[in-house]
Amino acid sequence: MSQPPKPSVTPNLSEPKFGFNEYAERLNGRAAMVGFVAALAIEYLSGQGLLAWLGLI
Repeated sequence: MSQPPKPSVTPNLSEPKFGFNEYAERLNGRAAMVGFVAALAIEYLSGQGLLAWLGLI
């Protein structure tokens, strides 16, 4: 049996508007960095861990 022919041109697809795309991943990474720095600032300024500051432990 012979192999089916392979396409000679790659389709030019647009970036998806939602889901796992480059923009969403970049935005998520930036939000995580801001949250981490905020958690460090809370711990430094209050002298307590984040969970203790929130009253969870």
